[in-house]
Amino acid sequence: MDIQNILFQAHSGVRWLVVLATVVAIIAILIGLFQNRPYDGFAKRFMSIFVRAVEIQWLLGLITLLAMGGVPTGLEYRWGHVALMTVAVVVAHLDMPFRRRPDNVRYMVSLAVIIVTLVLVYAGVAALPGRSLFSM
Repeated sequence: MDIQNILFQAHSGVRWLVVLATVVAIIAILIGLFQNRPYDGFAKRFMSIFVRAVEIQWLLGLITLLAMGGVPTGLEYRWGHVALMTVAVVVAHLDMPFRRRPDNVRYMVSLAVIIVTLVLVYAGVAALPGRSLFSM
């Protein structure tokens, strides 16, 4: 098995960690929001896990792309995938400027960040021909 295939399989497999981190982060944020809890270590930890999972997935994708020597001719559609995933990583960090806001605002911003990131990830995966988020 060559390095490109190993990286591609890793990139493909890590998506399930991103899905799991997303589901857990949404649940944690909703629990905090509906129970009117302080935005404490519980929420921060799960939000951080979500962001790190998205970052790792993006980094693995970038390393995979570089190991392939860039975007091969005839596969230019991958630029759309790369661009959307890069925007998703940036959006995943947008809750940071709200650290000093009231807890309910932080929860709502975190939830919005997760949802927008998830939509961008879905669009980025859909940019690949014959792919969807849950295809094997």
